[in-house]
Amino acid sequence: MNRVIRGKPLRYILLAVAFSVMPVWGGPQTLIAVADQPAVPDFVLPDIDGNTHRLSDYRGKVVIINFWATWCPPCRREMPSMERAWQSIQSKNVLMLAINVGQNEDQVWEFTAETPVTFPMLLDESGRVSDEWPMLGLPTTFVVDREGRVVYRAVGDREWDDPELLAPIISLSQ
Repeated sequence: MNRVIRGKPLRYILLAVAFSVMPVWGGPQTLIAVADQPAVPDFVLPDIDGNTHRLSDYRGKVVIINFWATWCPPCRREMPSMERAWQSIQSKNVLMLAINVGQNEDQVWEFTAETPVTFPMLLDESGRVSDEWPMLGLPTTFVVDREGRVVYRAVGDREWDDPELLAPIISLSQ
């Protein structure tokens, strides 16, 4: 059972704090290859614009799925680079979804007023969906291939617009 502090699972808080005191990524940007490449659990979540997203509807596309929260400093730090990455990958059969964990629409809207993003921002207010994914903390990002399998994972923030980081993701879509 997850221990909760002010509506946030304790494990996410502890790891977000650890990531926030780490230096910003200065070395090569990395993705961790997932050896067993498990099939992803399907989900249906609303976005902040009221649209419904079902992960299985994106089969045939590479999907970057980022789990995050507005109270998480490394999550906030990586969002501008995610937007820049989105601008370069959206025409390459790659989709980016950000899943906010445990917060409501107003909290996410407030964040996007300060840090505009154009990729879908989904809401997992109950944390039900995020509990089905093998996360250690926030932010955690998964790259799902066209067949619906997890092929890469990144724990902690990244500079998502780094061409070397994006190259293996883009190659999955070709």
